Amino acid sequence: MQWAAIFHKHDIRFISGVDRLKFFNGGLNAAVADTRMWSGQMAGIADTNKAIVYDRRGFGKTRCEQEDYSSVADLMALLDVLGDGKPAVLVGCSQGGRIALDAALEHPSRVSGLVLIAPNVPGAPEPDNPPEIAQRLARQQDALDAGDIASVNAIKAHLWLDGPLMAEGRVSGKARDLLLDMNSIVLEAPPAGTDLDVTGIAPAFDRLAKIQVPSLMVWGDRDFPHIMERCRLVADRMKNCASLGLAGSAHLPSLDQPDEVTAALVKFVPRCAD
Repeated sequence: MQWAAIFHKHDIRFISGVDRLKFFNGGLNAAVADTRMWSGQMAGIADTNKAIVYDRRGFGKTRCEQEDYSSVADLMALLDVLGDGKPAVLVGCSQGGRIALDAALEHPSRVSGLVLIAPNVPGAPEPDNPPEIAQRLARQQDALDAGDIASVNAIKAHLWLDGPLMAEGRVSGKARDLLLDMNSIVLEAPPAGTDLDVTGIAPAFDRLAKIQVPSLMVWGDRDFPHIMERCRLVADRMKNCASLGLAGSAHLPSLDQPDEVTAALVKFVPRCAD
């Protein structure tokens, strides 16, 4: 494992291998994590892939000023320097999945495959949360309004790691400690500015059929109900997308089921032509 110098304000971690470039669009996340959410996968794909993760603006160790920016442009800039001129397999979870989808739509020649883990998909149907989840989201907002960062962090861990309908503390130990540490950095970071892609790029949901590259959709069966349904719907709309539901995981399977996620990546990447 080697840490590269910060380039364009991004903290970058990579393992050099051979053949394809797998670009873990890391940090990247459910807006609660950083590159460390992929630690369980990095070593597993290093023998046959050049694996890269990076902290997006406002996450982990990345430095940034408050300014307008484009997450997709940041990703393309990193690929320009580190991608060896080859298209990349993009792997993104939640917000990172949104960036991966946008990159595949805006720059199709730069992408050879997609792994989307419970992705955010602009333009998809809005959630209709059951009362129990709505109440937990309301408590999170109350804690945020009160400036109670510790409570916000704990509620987010319950929602995204345990699952919104599961008992709090379902996932414990190192995975929980790591998530709480990663998200504390996010919650305490100064504003990074406005991601212009959110309004500047046409919603992906209505354009999914344009994505031609091999893709894999992954979700946990303890995630938010609307996210599970969205994953199935998006996979159906994409032309070349396989699906993988993970029993016993919620929104962040790379943390609580790292071996299963690594195995899925190792199996999937050879499908993606350079």
